[in-house]
Amino acid sequence: MASTGNNVLTQGIPELADAFVVLVKTEWNAHLVDRLEQGCIRVLQAAGVSYKTIVVPGAVELTFAVKRYDQVAAKKADAFITLGTVIQGGTPHFEYVCQMVSDGVTALNLQLPVPVIFGVLTLNNEQEAIERTGGIHGHKGEEAAITALKMIAMNRAL
Repeated sequence: MASTGNNVLTQGIPELADAFVVLVKTEWNAHLVDRLEQGCIRVLQAAGVSYKTIVVPGAVELTFAVKRYDQVAAKKADAFITLGTVIQGGTPHFEYVCQMVSDGVTALNLQLPVPVIFGVLTLNNEQEAIERTGGIHGHKGEEAAITALKMIAMNRAL
């Protein structure tokens, strides 16, 4: 599941049958992001957690969708997981997008009463995404879901 350095993450995964998680994923690089989503879903289903997926065009739009869902949805989320891939190109655009998304997720974690998990891969190339979605570096989608479950349990314990 997790890469060698993170195998402690897989210990003590709570089962939260009454929890509800919203996955917010990008359609940009869908062939890679779908793999992240599949990993999340496997972990959430194994823990008996219900979930919903929302799709946005790109990584910058992830945080808007999280905030808006929290504002208007009748069914409140116990956690959000943002999923996307930002791959280095030949311009500074990569740095701007990565900064905007990480700042946005941080801001949401300070504003919302539930955790927002950063499941966005920032990569040099597509091969690195493959290595992190079931390859030699584990499965970052699974890790994001495990993190969400642990943060839900922590939030409820406070």
